[in-house]
Amino acid sequence: MKFGGTSVADADRIRAAAQRAIDARNAGHQVVMVVSAMGHATDELVCLAARITDNPSKREMDQLLATGEQVTISLMAMAMEAMGAPAISFTAGQIGIVTDNVHTKAKIKSIDVQRLRAALDADKIGIVAGFQGITEDGAITTLGRGGSNVTLVAIAAALGAEVCENYTDVDGIFTADPRIVPNARKIDVISYDEMLELASLGANVLHNRAVEFAKKYNVPIHVRNSQNNKKGTMIVAETESMERIVVSGVALKDKLARITLRNVPDHPGLAASIFQTIATNNIVVDDIIQTIADNKTATIAFTVDIAELPETKKVMDHLARELKCEATVEDHLAKVSAVGMGMRIHTGVAERMFAALAAGKINIQNITTSEIKISVLIDRGQGPQALRLVHDAFDLGSAPARPATRKHAAKKCAARSSGKSGR
Repeated sequence: MKFGGTSVADADRIRAAAQRAIDARNAGHQVVMVVSAMGHATDELVCLAARITDNPSKREMDQLLATGEQVTISLMAMAMEAMGAPAISFTAGQIGIVTDNVHTKAKIKSIDVQRLRAALDADKIGIVAGFQGITEDGAITTLGRGGSNVTLVAIAAALGAEVCENYTDVDGIFTADPRIVPNARKIDVISYDEMLELASLGANVLHNRAVEFAKKYNVPIHVRNSQNNKKGTMIVAETESMERIVVSGVALKDKLARITLRNVPDHPGLAASIFQTIATNNIVVDDIIQTIADNKTATIAFTVDIAELPETKKVMDHLARELKCEATVEDHLAKVSAVGMGMRIHTGVAERMFAALAAGKINIQNITTSEIKISVLIDRGQGPQALRLVHDAFDLGSAPARPATRKHAAKKCAARSSGKSGR
């Protein structure tokens, strides 16, 4: 069970979360809880660091930010003990969540669950600090925003858990962000692949690395609201029936920047060299576009999250000087995407999406696709409008139509052949 920052924002919510875990234990389950920092504690720590320096080292930022979760695990264990349930809290280092050494966005390499298993076998609830890890030489790392979800699924996979329950402040995964699209509808079941696309394209309920873990180890994730007992959204392996729904959801990534390198010499291996330099600086690239000119030069453009822009500009300025080419930056972009397993077997999806945007007079600057996704790059100011238009174009605000089973289809055919009419 994982509880995000809003679900443990104060003492009352901590006690409510503790009660959920105790109820699960009393129902006969072994329970591990992963928690985030309380409320906006992480943001407050970031602001505090900014008051000290405008260029803090990433190592020291990890040391600072990891304290937020340590507060929560201690309070949660106290709450459970006060409610009569044995519990024990662990930092990531105490249960051996070993990561690489990329500070502020580390990746988990291994987990030693021996101490956690011992606690469960002693009938205790284990409470683990999310979002953090430790390098092999003992340095504290963090997993990036949304990293507590990664901790949740990684521990579940290591323990062979029956299910992950991801508690948040919404009722589940919606067809779009309900804060932007008022008629967005909760999705009951979604595949790992669809959720992976939505998470990487701006749906902030789950981190895409958490979904990757879940898919790899076939761990079902139940996303649900910590403030009620309603069923949420199950994220599971793909089933055949999922392909009958053309588009499952739409997403908006509204803080993107595009870097363009013009007049790049068109030589084999040069693009590899450019992106090797970018990767060495731990910059995460989104979409990449390359075009070739008649004068044997290339234009290479790629997008990054706006938070990556300061570091990216430094690297690009260096590359531009080295390659004797021109580098430009546009920092006012957004990406709207439609995702659905049904795209693999249905036609006309792109036309429907582009027509909706054209009707709204929204100019498309770039198009990228995968087997189950169509994304367009647009001006940031038009992002919310574009999201609503695409959502409505695929009727996602309506209750999903139940696909006819073979049995029902056979009955309809029989009715037609006998001359009877049905509703």
